[in-house]
Order: sequence, then C-alpha cells, then structure tokens
Amino acid sequence: MFSVLPITGLPEIVAGDDLGALLTARLAEAEPGLQSGDILVVTQKIVSKAEGRSVDLADMVPSPEAEALASEVNKDPALVELVLRESSAVVRKAPNILITRHRSGHVMANAGIDASNIGSGNGGNVLLLPLDPDASAARFADAAEAHFGFRPGVVISDSFGRPWRMGTVNVAIGVAAMPAIIDQRGQADRDGRIMQMTMIAVGDAVAAAAGVAMGEGDEGIPAVIVRGLRLAGEHQTSRAIVRPVDEDLFR
Repeated sequence: MFSVLPITGLPEIVAGDDLGALLTARLAEAEPGLQSGDILVVTQKIVSKAEGRSVDLADMVPSPEAEALASEVNKDPALVELVLRESSAVVRKAPNILITRHRSGHVMANAGIDASNIGSGNGGNVLLLPLDPDASAARFADAAEAHFGFRPGVVISDSFGRPWRMGTVNVAIGVAAMPAIIDQRGQADRDGRIMQMTMIAVGDAVAAAAGVAMGEGDEGIPAVIVRGLRLAGEHQTSRAIVRPVDEDLFR
C-alpha cells in the first residue's frame, strides 16, 4: 500500500526561485519529510513559474497562419500564435479546440499553455511548459540527493484531457530517477499466459494518484510525496511514455 502526502507551506513561487532548494528545505524541516524510496511529484505550474515561463499575450504578434487558424477554432490569435511556436504539429482542430504536439513530444490542448492559478495581477499572462521538464525533474532529484544523501524519484505532472474520455487526469511530462514505464511483455500472468502487450505507464499512474490530492482548483497543494510505492526497473525520462509518431494510428 502506498500513501500520497501533501507538501504544504511552500511560498508563492515566482520567476527566478530555486524550486529544488525550496522543496528540499521544506522537506527537511517538517512533515512529510523525505525517505529513501519516496517519489516527489511537482505540478508543472510551479516549475514553469520558477523558470520564468510566463508570456504576456499582448506582446505576441500573430502571423497570418495564426490568424487563419484562430478564426477556425474561435481562439485569441495571440494565443494561437504562441501555441504554434510551442508546437511541432497541429494534431486536431475544431471550434474551441486546438490539439497540438508540443515540441517535447507530448500531445495536448493548446500546447499546454494555461492561464489558471498563475497568481493575481498577471493580467493577460499565460504559462508555457518548462523548456525541458525531464531536465527540471533531474535537477530536483539532484537537489534532494545533495541534502539527504539519496536520490528520490521525481515526476512533474500536468493535467491532460484524453480522447474518448471526459475530464482531465494528471500525467507525467517530466520524470527522473525512476522508471517511467514498466514493460511486462514476455512475462507470464497468473494463468501462465505470456503477456504480449502489457506496458505499465507508472509515471502517469503516479501523477494521476498525486493529482487527486493536489486538485485543480484552489486547493493550493502544488507538490506531494508518494510513499511506499516500490518501482523496480531502469530509470527513464518521460520520453519513454510518448508513443512514437509512426505508431500513431489516429493521425
């Protein structure tokens, strides 16, 4: 059995903050602390804040491509321009919907650009994803190891919608110091049948469990510890979970 333990008492995160140091100091001084085998799950939002990934839409000059696409999807041309700059491809478009493949490979609405819970007084600002969420996760693992002497798993989570399913679920967009996916193909199930397709996206599973505790509204819990979940396997990044484009049957 595992537990999801909220990390409370963090200050409002602003650009330039050393988030790894803040998290490590908080875990060193109070519950839930940090134990060997723990997984630290941090929301994308505070990572992006610390890394200064805020953009004022008033500063964006939409291209003709962005203007045309904005008219199709009923969105602000400035936002669409920013989405296109953050994306490698437009996957699907419809009125009020714009799904793209982010430069990191993750497929998501609006390239992960968001304006919720970014702090008051930010006007027309929006937050972009971290430049390299896997590298950000590795830095947090490094900071914890330097202080505690052991390296926790780290997941940076973001909320995704899913095709054919209502609602959002947190998934892993950054992973460090733990498996992101466990491949059980070739192993026997309880009946001795050899599994052919089973691959467990444990990075996403950890993010989803943490997301229930973090919430999406005014809960104010941007980081948690997942304790008691022992994951054996090669350490990977979130790239292990991203399906290769040539295996995408729904393009």
